[in-house]
Amino acid sequence: MKCVLITGGAGYIGSHTAYAFLDAGYKVVIVDDLSTGYKRVVPQEATWIEGNVGDIEFMKGVFKKHAVDCVLHFAGSIIVPESVEKPLKYYENNTVVSCRLLQACVESGIQRFIFSSSASVYGNNPKGTMEETDRPAPENPYAASKWMTEQMIHDVARAHGLHYVILRYFNVAGADPKGRTGLISKQSTHLIKLAGEVALGKRDTLSIFGTDYETRDGTCIRDFIHVSDLADVHLCAYKYMKTHCSATFNCGYGQGTSVFEVVAALESLLGRSLKKVLSGRRAGDPVCLIANADRLRKATGWTPKFDTLTTILETALSWEKKL
Repeated sequence: MKCVLITGGAGYIGSHTAYAFLDAGYKVVIVDDLSTGYKRVVPQEATWIEGNVGDIEFMKGVFKKHAVDCVLHFAGSIIVPESVEKPLKYYENNTVVSCRLLQACVESGIQRFIFSSSASVYGNNPKGTMEETDRPAPENPYAASKWMTEQMIHDVARAHGLHYVILRYFNVAGADPKGRTGLISKQSTHLIKLAGEVALGKRDTLSIFGTDYETRDGTCIRDFIHVSDLADVHLCAYKYMKTHCSATFNCGYGQGTSVFEVVAALESLLGRSLKKVLSGRRAGDPVCLIANADRLRKATGWTPKFDTLTTILETALSWEKKL
């Protein structure tokens, strides 16, 4: 039986996607070096391999041993402010490692590749609502590293016939409704993760970065998508590649929510206020990122199941209580 191989499967989105494929009856192989991932969120039913996905010979050996039908590439560094301070780390971990993984795929005859990209490639687009045809304008090294990898995938596809789906994530949040996995991070910058820590007394205050943006309440606006819905996007993308050409899809709900609105919703859920600290703008943060995901819905038939802010907050808080 052929399998899908997930890089970064011990991470937040990768582990949810592993469960989505396993729940659908697929065989899953996970490769992760545990530099930021956690073995506890890896499904027991998956084949676990610890290693560096940027090691070409190692990955060729993995591909040779397992009948891999598709690679889903999640592994990489994801913290925008850190990317501004340590740009070379992001070009190495995201772009260079992806280049080596693609080389291993080509040399091993792997024909299908799904890439975890980011809406941050759009930068500060004045439109606010992004379409896949909008010209990317990354404003930080993290976003630039993702855009560079997208370009490499396009070039490899032209040269070697690789079939790909590039998924541009908007703001991913929440946790598995069954409680099997969720976000674990010691240096997270995710708003809902940090707010949950404050709500449970693990953190004293919640910093709000930037209250002077030209938005309805002065804070940044984001399109939050439940991580389990995003995991299902990958399953839809995999099925799409069986009968269609390559594609790039936005992954979001098309609903913009401000930072203050997220905090207010959590406070309403808790029945109490959180202690907040208003801070200056954070380097590299776009003002507004909202997805136009019409292409994804029409092409793959994807239909979200958890697309309310309340569900996102409830599942995130439930997971945070377990940590």
